[in-house]
Amino acid sequence: MRQFLQQLANGVVLGATYGLIALGYTMVYGIIQLINFAHGEIYMVGGFAALAAWTALPDGVPAVLAIAIMLVAAMGVAVVTALLMERFAYRPLRHAPRLAPLITAIGVSIFLQEAVRLFYPGAKSPLSFPRLISGPPVSVGGVTISRASIFVVITAVFLMIALQAFVQRSRTGKAMRATAQDPDTAKLMGIDTNKIIVITFALGAALAGVAGVLTGLRFNQISFSIGFIAGLKAFTAAVLGGIGNIAGAVYGGFLLGIVEVMATQYLPLGSGYKDMWAFVVLILLLVFRPAGLLGERVAARA
Repeated sequence: MRQFLQQLANGVVLGATYGLIALGYTMVYGIIQLINFAHGEIYMVGGFAALAAWTALPDGVPAVLAIAIMLVAAMGVAVVTALLMERFAYRPLRHAPRLAPLITAIGVSIFLQEAVRLFYPGAKSPLSFPRLISGPPVSVGGVTISRASIFVVITAVFLMIALQAFVQRSRTGKAMRATAQDPDTAKLMGIDTNKIIVITFALGAALAGVAGVLTGLRFNQISFSIGFIAGLKAFTAAVLGGIGNIAGAVYGGFLLGIVEVMATQYLPLGSGYKDMWAFVVLILLLVFRPAGLLGERVAARA
């Protein structure tokens, strides 16, 4: 039982990261029905932006201040990258057949990955990330959790709750929900749908940037290739929860993280096939519940 609880805790930590990235997928799809396969690279770019900010800091900066600066840098660079992506890669194709923006998203993903690999110093190999959260692990009921993992979960859950409150209660959040439901009617009601789409990309990118920093702080290294698999799994989490459903993306992220960790621990050759089991769960869910755990929240459009 102790081993099961330990793996459950590990799955929750991993799922918190997947959930943060998945929120960007589900929000963008809910607004413009675009599967932004370059979103995983936004997560990766955020991590490298945080590492660059750390490198530029003078010696002796307190860890709390350093983490705050790294989070701001990651969110800033991730948001700017996402907005450039939206403006020049996706907006011109907004009324094109759906296959065109999908292929474009894959192209943007490869471009960002190669740009970081070629132009960030030393990025052709995994780079060390600063170990800013140290101290002995915390033990609760025989379950041992590192302080970095606790920080990951607390930060992720706080941001998820804040996003849900923003979408449900703020004026901009109501405009986002109206645009997702019927963009043409939203325009007639005076909503600037282009602005709402930009805000949606920015919010999703900011969360992905934070996830990149959290990953670096937890594993103490970062690579230009981390965005591809993490992006696919986050998209899987969004589909598991119900694409377009913010709460569903969060639940899907935690479920996927727990499934992956449990498969690694208990299934034969689990470590080698942990990625496979995540997608097996997706296939089974799509067969028996195509709308996801909480159902889609995307209006049917002509």
